Amino acid sequence: MSETVSTERTPREALADVRSQVAKVVVGQDGVVSGILTALLVEGHVLLEGVPGVAKTLIVSTLATALDLDTRRVQFTPDLMPSDVTGQLVLTPGGTDFMFRPGPVFTNLLLADELNRTPPKTQAALLEAMEESQVSTGGVTRSLPDPFIVVATQNPIEYEGTYPLPEAQLDRFLFQLPVRYPSVDDEIAILRRHDEGLDPHDPAAAGVTAAAGAGDLAAGRAEVREVEVAPSILEYIVTLVRATRESGPVELGISPRGAAMLLHAAKAWAWLSGRKFVTPDEVQAMARPVMRHRIRLRAEVAIEGTTPDQVIEGILRAVPAPR
Repeated sequence: MSETVSTERTPREALADVRSQVAKVVVGQDGVVSGILTALLVEGHVLLEGVPGVAKTLIVSTLATALDLDTRRVQFTPDLMPSDVTGQLVLTPGGTDFMFRPGPVFTNLLLADELNRTPPKTQAALLEAMEESQVSTGGVTRSLPDPFIVVATQNPIEYEGTYPLPEAQLDRFLFQLPVRYPSVDDEIAILRRHDEGLDPHDPAAAGVTAAAGAGDLAAGRAEVREVEVAPSILEYIVTLVRATRESGPVELGISPRGAAMLLHAAKAWAWLSGRKFVTPDEVQAMARPVMRHRIRLRAEVAIEGTTPDQVIEGILRAVPAPR
């Protein structure tokens, strides 16, 4: 994994090159790729929601290749144990002592595939890792590599054999991003690439190369922290999140943690757009991915077909943006 920052390109240019590398394999999912890059810039995690076959796993593996990051994939199943994720103590070859065998969570980019297929006890094994970038086992706390991000997936239409993610788990994700079916033109382009011999399990064979490394991400994070936020923008964010708590259809609104994540996401989005300050546009662009999984609607409202996105849209229209 590369640790140095390119002397020829700025961190923003390096991440733009990452997008170009991913586009060699992934078609029509630019928003999802940009969302994961934004999460990496603010040390957040991402929940991808989409039906099987829409390239969720491909996006993550290709992005990891283009970023020169170590990545591991865990297929979450009903019989998966917490130690299968975090690691466990095992006897040394001589049988006289114990040694720690790290689990797959000790990586830069962990793909938690079908996270909602494993019981809550195993889901909870990720909480400490996602919140504090560390794992406690056998009375010892071990730090995870930097950068560290969890990209989890779940199928939105299949409920048999699944365990809904609790609010505490959902709140650890910066974004919930839908991975939708491609457009007609994009789907034709996908088939053309497969006809030309694309192997989705081998991004490097498709010409994907490392365009940035951990050093570029670290430099980008430092620049994101310097993005200016006017008092009026802070007040706008607070007004939006408080409006979710007071909205009639909402049973559980956005917490202060959610407000802070919206702030960080807006700063990263502004930086990726080439700005040194946050505008209402960045806040509005980040509101849906940050808020949709943190809002719990009242049961009678959800039964009628109202979605969190619709509630968020109504709040964005109702709350005046600062000028």
